[in-house]
Amino acid sequence: MSISTNDTLVFECETGNYHTFCPISCVSWLYQKIEDSFFLVIGTKTCGYFLQNALGVMIFAEPRYAMAELEEGDISAQLSDYKELKRLCLQIKQDRNPSVIVWIGTCTTEIIKMDLEGMAPRLEADIGIPIVVARANGLDYAFTQGEDTVLAAMAQRCPQIPTVPSSSQKTNNLDFSNQKENIKKTEKSLVLFGSLPSTVTTQLTLELKRQGIEVAGWLPSGRYTDLPALGEGVHVCGVHPFLSRTATTLMRRRKCRLIGAPFPIGPDGTRAWIEKICAAFDVEPQGLDERETKIWEGLEDYLKLVRGKSVFFMGDNLLEISLARFLTRCGMIVYEVGIPYMDKRFQAAELLLLEQTCQQMNVPMPRIVEKPDNYYQIQRIRELQPDLAITGMAHANPLEARGITTKWSVEFTFAQIHGFSNSREILELVTRPLRRNQTLDSLGWTKLVK
Repeated sequence: MSISTNDTLVFECETGNYHTFCPISCVSWLYQKIEDSFFLVIGTKTCGYFLQNALGVMIFAEPRYAMAELEEGDISAQLSDYKELKRLCLQIKQDRNPSVIVWIGTCTTEIIKMDLEGMAPRLEADIGIPIVVARANGLDYAFTQGEDTVLAAMAQRCPQIPTVPSSSQKTNNLDFSNQKENIKKTEKSLVLFGSLPSTVTTQLTLELKRQGIEVAGWLPSGRYTDLPALGEGVHVCGVHPFLSRTATTLMRRRKCRLIGAPFPIGPDGTRAWIEKICAAFDVEPQGLDERETKIWEGLEDYLKLVRGKSVFFMGDNLLEISLARFLTRCGMIVYEVGIPYMDKRFQAAELLLLEQTCQQMNVPMPRIVEKPDNYYQIQRIRELQPDLAITGMAHANPLEARGITTKWSVEFTFAQIHGFSNSREILELVTRPLRRNQTLDSLGWTKLVK
């Protein structure tokens, strides 16, 4: 297996299975982000076991999510789906009184053709609480796409910004002047989409504020009742690479303008993200050179550990391209970037920055493999012998047993890795297994024979 020496990125597609968590795991971070929500997962006992193990929350903690467990009577259509769901939603309303109930459809609801979208409006009118339907099932490519499905559904519920009335509607001068004032306020406003901890959203909002750009809102917001207004004239920009469905919904259904930008992961990505937003608002960015340089200087102790090291991404959470670009900028050599699904349009700016970064650092372009076959990947890992393999949990121990140092990719999903300030967290995760090996070597322990 030779390393790619092309001047441009090489894209390949294999036919491997998807080795990833179930997308209903998005409940674990979204229910915490949207504080006045309640998530109802409609599935089987298997879904319940997965949620209990993945989330690790006991019943007495009273989390804001629950399982609507499908039984034999539901699957054989002997029971009324509407009546059962109404009973559960009325119980949720009485016990928790959320501002919104999010129904999470699973594989089973797809297989038995349960009409959740048809039942939701009727039930919403009956109980007086908004019901959002999101089919975050295992038919997706990666578990992070569960959030994409939920946000795409939630984007439909965002309020509409006022539009300019026609001449025939300008009957009341006072009302028209008020409308014009509201339209002026929302003209060329910015809405960011992607679920992040409140501390990180504050950091990114302040970074843009330094450039004179106000963020009108986030999707999702901390509360369902604070969803941002959308419509023509609203610019939207994503913070995660796995939100292509949400981006499409915002453009086609809500008529927003998408800012195609790299994602704010690492100092280089954050700077490029801010520059693209500034360009969309005709603002000259100020002080980004000094800001980025200062961050890189602060990372030097980690950079010494990774320079010249090689890394192999097996593919798991769709963050692979952004992480590969950042690690290349840190001085690492990326052999291969496996990714379960690639939307080249949504990630176009990120792919271009990866290519430019490889040229700037004078390193070979990585192979980008969509839907990688793990059998062939392991053969390539054996031949290339990378210093680090970033992989799903299922493959970590087998690779370690064969002398390959690994890091769980899922850890990057839950860590705070966005923005200038959190670049250190990425390198903390990447270097942890490398530092562990150094410690073992200093103690006289050696890795298993490869």
